[in-house]
Amino acid sequence: MPLSGDAIRQQFLNFYAQRQHQVLPSASLIPSDPTVLLTIAGMLPFKPVFLGQQTAPAPRVTTAQRCLRTNDIDNVGRTRRHHTFFEMLGNFSFGDYFKAEAIAWAWELVTQGFGLPPEHLAVSVFEQDTETVTLWQEVVGLPPERIQKMGAEDNFWAAGPTGPCGPCSEIYYDFAPQPGAVDLTDDERFVEIYNLVFMELNRDATGNMTPLAHKNIDTGMGLERLARILQNVPSNYETDLIFPLMQQMAEWVNVNYPKASLEQQLSLKIIGDHIRAVVHLIADGVIPSNVRRGYILRRLIRRLVRHGRLLGLRRPFTAELAQTAINLTGSAYPHVAARAVTIQNELHREEQQFLKTLEVGEQLLFDVMAQKSAGISGKVAFDLATTYGFPVELTAEIAAEQGLTVDMAGYEQEMTKHRELSREGQETVDVLAANQWVELAEELGKTVFTGYLNITGTTTVQGILQAGERVSRCDATAGDVLVILQETPFYAESGGQVGDTGILTSPDGTLQFRVTDVQKKADLWVHYGRVEQGELAVGMSVQAQVDRWRRYRTQAHHTATHLLQAALQKLIDPHIAQAGSLVTAERLRFDFNCSRPLTPAELQQLEWQINVWIAEAHPAQVLTLPLAEAKARGAIAMFGEKYSDPVRVIDIPGVSMELCGGTHVTNTAAIGLFKIVAEMGIASGIRRIEAVAGLGVLDYLNQRDTVVKELTDLFKIKPEEITQRVRELQQELKAKTKHIDQLNTQLARYQALQLLNQTETINGYQLLVGQLGQVEGEALKNAAQELLQKLGKGAVVLGSVPATDKVTLVAAFSPEVVQLGLQAGRLVGDLAKRCGGGGGGRPNFAQAGGKDPQGLPQALEKARRELRQKLADPSNK
Repeated sequence: MPLSGDAIRQQFLNFYAQRQHQVLPSASLIPSDPTVLLTIAGMLPFKPVFLGQQTAPAPRVTTAQRCLRTNDIDNVGRTRRHHTFFEMLGNFSFGDYFKAEAIAWAWELVTQGFGLPPEHLAVSVFEQDTETVTLWQEVVGLPPERIQKMGAEDNFWAAGPTGPCGPCSEIYYDFAPQPGAVDLTDDERFVEIYNLVFMELNRDATGNMTPLAHKNIDTGMGLERLARILQNVPSNYETDLIFPLMQQMAEWVNVNYPKASLEQQLSLKIIGDHIRAVVHLIADGVIPSNVRRGYILRRLIRRLVRHGRLLGLRRPFTAELAQTAINLTGSAYPHVAARAVTIQNELHREEQQFLKTLEVGEQLLFDVMAQKSAGISGKVAFDLATTYGFPVELTAEIAAEQGLTVDMAGYEQEMTKHRELSREGQETVDVLAANQWVELAEELGKTVFTGYLNITGTTTVQGILQAGERVSRCDATAGDVLVILQETPFYAESGGQVGDTGILTSPDGTLQFRVTDVQKKADLWVHYGRVEQGELAVGMSVQAQVDRWRRYRTQAHHTATHLLQAALQKLIDPHIAQAGSLVTAERLRFDFNCSRPLTPAELQQLEWQINVWIAEAHPAQVLTLPLAEAKARGAIAMFGEKYSDPVRVIDIPGVSMELCGGTHVTNTAAIGLFKIVAEMGIASGIRRIEAVAGLGVLDYLNQRDTVVKELTDLFKIKPEEITQRVRELQQELKAKTKHIDQLNTQLARYQALQLLNQTETINGYQLLVGQLGQVEGEALKNAAQELLQKLGKGAVVLGSVPATDKVTLVAAFSPEVVQLGLQAGRLVGDLAKRCGGGGGGRPNFAQAGGKDPQGLPQALEKARRELRQKLADPSNK
């Protein structure tokens, strides 16, 4: 009986464990390396070790690493071996064994361990690596004709343009052994199963390579590829790692996989691949969004939903199929099963959201493609993405199926315009370029920060910048300037905590410089501010005084932020991670990944837990630890932040441990009190909590008390009666609004009926185009539908300028008009552009708006003219 995928994985790990390799669990698909979006290779978790940034966990290590790549997504299902999610089995040596052992063990594993016939194996080597050729021939006994030399593009590995690198040698499986030299570029006959990287060189910035003092081994064996061979199936997809998923889907759509069409088999393979990918992504804490890895997850989910529809399945299915994928992980990845409910909830929510707009978006795309144009415009692709949730890649995939292309350059232009319009605020322009700050830091020496222990101190002025230029002195006439001190107690903005404020004074009291902000540039703490009194000069000795109360309130909010993250992970979801923060003297803001709003009860639980921790008076300890040790102890790191080694750790024993360079209270009791003031969504899958702590709670309560007093005086009621009085006012307003709507509808109906005498009969069709008075959108819509019902076979186009001074347009077409190829959505969208707006809708009914009432008469006349022409001669397209 063939080995199962689980057995292959375990046999690989056992083989190397017997050779003194430490078995480590798979790292997350979310890498600690901020330069990489996802874990794309088995060696990625050890990249810091290879680069000399971290100490190796052991001299010899072996892993089964989960990986995810989307660069080959278009090949998924079309070839026998391409996937998004896959497992890479690997063995690693950090300065321990090297080529001879790696080659001998690899050969022993594949031939004796997995029983692959030697005559079915061949290897590639780097063309300049004669040592490896000798080892394959003399140690393993491989015939020369089964060894192929290749260039650096195929057989030389590097972590980047500089750093550790070296040749590699790959083992290939030959499906059709023949006499003579092999040609490993034949993808049908050969498949690579094992790659051995010999990391023995270091490349510098000039391209020169020198031998490493400690040589390393990095290998990778694809689990799915090996399973295909050992299970003797046509492709990776027919292995027991993926095929049960395809089989379940095939049963749901009543398809016999072996007898299915090529298109059906492709869809089944894509679904089998993608469901594995999304299950593991969500298990590792990724949630669907429109940015970064959340966008990748969303794209994969929507792609598999669409292929389910191509197979004829109209009901939601991803959550149910996910359970099968979870079951397939078995005991190898227990955290996946532990997150089963979260995985299914996320998939169900995302699928339902997509299905709401999928049919409309698909129909619009098919309508565009039916026009037989050369391709899809960037504007259409952009509108589909922003309005209907169609990832541009999905639009491109559907278009490609019809032999069409998408104008990606045009799409990017539309997206750029959208970002510019959506950008909140503007980035502050630095007075110096980044490299100039580095040069200045090299000249002046880096600033010494003393503010962890002291908020005052005597220091020396190292530099002054005025309007981007260095000056030797300045006074009150200089305006805003930047000051660099030799050492400073002022905290520079970092990690979400704002910079300190305060003053600089001279020993004789003649100088007063107001510090309004502090920013870190290269290794310099740059103090922003202005001279209020006296003169400031380079070389002057000054007394630096941080605003004490502002610092105390800020650090109370910072420590409270750590407690908030700990409480969210304890009470809501252990996989919640920070997505941004702001810590000021007045408040704190904490952004985190979560796909749903928190309930009022959950917010109360969070408040209660945090205030309990405050009341328990936990000490907040500051530790300095090696980065690897801090992470091993469970310290939380903010993704994307760069940490020095060793790192500063804020430890509240039994509550929270985080890597953090900010300032904090020494005991949670110093926070005083904690109060959540708001919880909201700020992006897809990202929530935000705003809160106050310490004296900020008193400010918040005073503000609320003032509002309550004003309301009680205004309504002449008691505070406890405010809620009921507001409800009564809401009900009164609702009733009056409903009455006004009814009057508007009656007015619109009366005005609309007056238009009936303007109806034209054209080629048996009834056409009515007209303008009503100050009629709101809903009333205008009802009027158009009633008019069309009275006219029967025909078209109605109405426009109005409501009291808001905005244009409203509606178009209603009977089925007979739609059958002529006319579309209400396309027409009304074009008319709205003439009124400074936009909109659209279904072929039979559409509604749009505009900002320019002066354009309405011309727009209606254009509609009348075009409809007359097309109704008179339907054959004229």
